[in-house]
Amino acid sequence: MHTIYDPLRELVAKMVAEAVTELVTEVSDSAVPSLQEVFQGLVEPPNSAMGDLAYPCFQLAKKLKKAPPLIAQQLAQRIQPGPWIAAAEAAGPYLNFRLTNKAFGEFLLQRILSGEFFKTRLFVGAPRTMVEYAQPNTHKELHVGHMRNVCLGDALVRILHYAGTEIVSATFPGDVGTHVAKCLWYMKYHNSEKPPLTEKGEWLGRMYSRATLKLEDEKGTAAEEAAKQKLTEILQQIETKSGEFYDLWKETRQWSIELMNEAYTWAGIHFDQWYWESEMDTPSVSYVKSLLAQGKLIKSEGAIGMDLGSENLGFCLLLKSDGTGLYATKDLELARRKFQDFHIEKSVYVVDLRQTLHFQQVFKVLEKIGFPQARQCLHLQYNYVELPDGPMSSRKGNIVPLMHLVRAMEKMVKDNYLAKYAGDWPEVEIDQVATEVAQGAIKYGMVKIDTAKKIVFDLEEWLKIDGDSGPFIQYSAARAQSIQRKIGEVPPRPDWDLLTHPTEKKLLQQLSQFHSVVVVAAEHYRPSVLCTYLYELAKRYNHFYHECSIGQAESEGLKGARLGLSRSVGQILKMGLSLLGIPTPNRM
Repeated sequence: MHTIYDPLRELVAKMVAEAVTELVTEVSDSAVPSLQEVFQGLVEPPNSAMGDLAYPCFQLAKKLKKAPPLIAQQLAQRIQPGPWIAAAEAAGPYLNFRLTNKAFGEFLLQRILSGEFFKTRLFVGAPRTMVEYAQPNTHKELHVGHMRNVCLGDALVRILHYAGTEIVSATFPGDVGTHVAKCLWYMKYHNSEKPPLTEKGEWLGRMYSRATLKLEDEKGTAAEEAAKQKLTEILQQIETKSGEFYDLWKETRQWSIELMNEAYTWAGIHFDQWYWESEMDTPSVSYVKSLLAQGKLIKSEGAIGMDLGSENLGFCLLLKSDGTGLYATKDLELARRKFQDFHIEKSVYVVDLRQTLHFQQVFKVLEKIGFPQARQCLHLQYNYVELPDGPMSSRKGNIVPLMHLVRAMEKMVKDNYLAKYAGDWPEVEIDQVATEVAQGAIKYGMVKIDTAKKIVFDLEEWLKIDGDSGPFIQYSAARAQSIQRKIGEVPPRPDWDLLTHPTEKKLLQQLSQFHSVVVVAAEHYRPSVLCTYLYELAKRYNHFYHECSIGQAESEGLKGARLGLSRSVGQILKMGLSLLGIPTPNRM
């Protein structure tokens, strides 16, 4: 449950609660909603001209046995204008409130400017949660498609933490399996290249793609069976931790880890826990055998699993007849370890929608074997990233290598936007801004689309500085900083009543919605709603910048108030971007 986190909404909620109490004295005290209930019921009117906040009277209608429009009228009669409330007016079944600029200034802007606003705890009693994301395979190349998972998971960790949830971040890379065997097989028997001195992780990805093509070419030939035997031998050596392929696996696995760390360092991402698929192999097989011994699983034709036919989920295979496990096997053991290792109360798996059936089966098996936290496991599915000409595939090699993309974007930012500052800005600052803008482009592009929709990667669109992009919002935040550097500090107590321009009023309204948007993003695991909010705020701020001069304001009082409003917008944009893992350059 979220707290009463917004002083402006709390102010309105108290007035509604007091008016309702007066209205129902002749009915019953039980008809009076709590302050928390009123606070949660407040909404923003669909048109800002109707008011700043509205209270729908539908729930009261059931208790008071009156029509909602009549209740709204009776409540409006009991609320008088004052220093904080300009008007309370009935509009059909809604009670609309107009707040004074003094209320916005004292309860919102002053708190933003002091930093107190950002210390507000939005949730109370939230379950300690692990967010598992970023599950790339070793021995494959990291590509742009992996970044949707990484950016989505990182944004959720940041948003939930800001809201007041205790978070543990985890990653579960796949470092064993057929893909590894294929890569090592090709390196040993069909590759004439020496590993490069740098970018070895990327080179491994090319080995894997070539291995896949080679094996496809050998289908139906005498070489096919020999290759299968070698792949089995490689997997056995890795499992028993002995032999030349085990040694080669350890060496090459490290190359992939270095590539992952390079990408995560660039993206500013840290994990509290790294779980590895190889660590789950042996214990997960033992766990499944113990469940079989307890009569919780069944054996069929030598294989072990659970029949979920009654749940329309088919048969969940956990051990093949040769005794080897599968992904589901490892996820059972992983679930057990997560709750045991970190005493979490909820586990969120950020994995694309192609694994929906897998997680439905795993969670149902956990439930049926009596795992106490089975219902606290959530698969947060998302759609994947495509290139304009279709899906990416590491197997086929038609991917955009991630670090190549990063370097290309940074170069494009320098060439298109920052070249004009050469000689004026220190070179180190140009490099830093190029990196930060590239981060803004990629991260925002990956989370602005709702998780249910596919993303079509478009480098040029994502780098636009005048559209729905990370760089546009970064530029708007940097503009606010630049204005303050040019004009000076905000006065201690600006006269907020001087902000009378319609654009200023709309900015005040939108600033007041920040925490409500963060609550929605956190409760529904949807960073995209925060992206939409930041884009709309940045657009509105740019209208304000062009329509309401700060430096040439009609009076010093108005200049101070507008400067305070501008700085508040900049602070909200900066915080909002940080919740998406996006830095704000000091200047652009």
